[in-house]
Amino acid sequence: MTTERIGLAAIGLALASALAACGFGTDAQGGGAAVPFKLGTFDRAGTPFVGLVLKDTQIVDIAPANAAFETANASAPKLAAPADMKQIIARYDTDWKSRLAAIARDVSTAKAAPVYAYAIGSLKVLPPLRPSLILNAGGNYVEHTAGIAAQQQRTGAAPEAAAKAVSAPGIWERTPNDTRDNPYLFQKSPTVVSGPNDPIVVPRGRTNIDYECEFNVVIGKKAKYVPVANAADFIFGYTIQIDVSDRGGRGDRKMGGSDWLIGKNHDTFGPLGPFIVPKEFVKDPMNTKHVFTLNETIMQDSNTNRMSHNIYELLAFASNILTLNVGDLVSGGSPAGTNIERAEPRWMRAGDKATCAIDGIGTQVHQVVAEANGPGTP
Repeated sequence: MTTERIGLAAIGLALASALAACGFGTDAQGGGAAVPFKLGTFDRAGTPFVGLVLKDTQIVDIAPANAAFETANASAPKLAAPADMKQIIARYDTDWKSRLAAIARDVSTAKAAPVYAYAIGSLKVLPPLRPSLILNAGGNYVEHTAGIAAQQQRTGAAPEAAAKAVSAPGIWERTPNDTRDNPYLFQKSPTVVSGPNDPIVVPRGRTNIDYECEFNVVIGKKAKYVPVANAADFIFGYTIQIDVSDRGGRGDRKMGGSDWLIGKNHDTFGPLGPFIVPKEFVKDPMNTKHVFTLNETIMQDSNTNRMSHNIYELLAFASNILTLNVGDLVSGGSPAGTNIERAEPRWMRAGDKATCAIDGIGTQVHQVVAEANGPGTP
């Protein structure tokens, strides 16, 4: 623990008694009405910490808040301070869910904010976690898929009619009346993750840079061969990812010209956050609006109810291929409105402002910049 964090913890402990007198921390695991909260990772004066988010404006440093709570509630179980978000997620159901609920209630009802609560504007918002695995769905919104097909028809690049969809043996089973194609997932490198307000960098020499505002599932526990009916049990919560995409191709026909490394994995192409919302605070994840704007012009305006395969099906499908672990991400894919659907595309370029907002989760705002070592613009 850094000197600053030790000092914060000490301040929290010293104030515990005074806060208790104000009604803070007087019930070991709390009673009363639940206070909704979100979770994130933040930087204060060069020191990162895991924070509890209240009303999207107040950030509570969990480590000193928990120390103060335990001092004011001597009979409460002692919890080791979390080093990162994954530790919160892994111990959420057993330890942290009730503790964070109590802290959220106490801070929100205290007469004065404790010293370990900060205005969000005074902090740098970091990616809420560093996933080990990111899986993104391709062609998973009805209008997005139809828009791509329409643009292919316009350009003469439409593929031949596909054969009737059948199950993927050992991976995906369908009911007799399910005519959908199988789910489609691809990997995005965790190294491209950036913060929810960090710049999106246009790589040098690349011009066809696209946006995809996506609803993401955060895995809460190890998942392998999960039935669709049980998939919700393996979800911790939800966050936002912009799946920034390079549509410029690889420049030759090798492997049919398709290149997911180039298309999805330039640096800064995975902005994440700003927060993770535990699933109990999202009323209906499959009826959640999300909007992407470019320079205040709406480019994507959709709802998760437009997914071809819902988040539970995507999680189950992924778990039939590889093991999902705490903090891994499964993205629901992009809604309609991307440039590969447009007869006259408007690619992102340096100087643009890109905004992705999902109801109940949060908002990302990015400046689009050229790579420092090259032009990166049309």
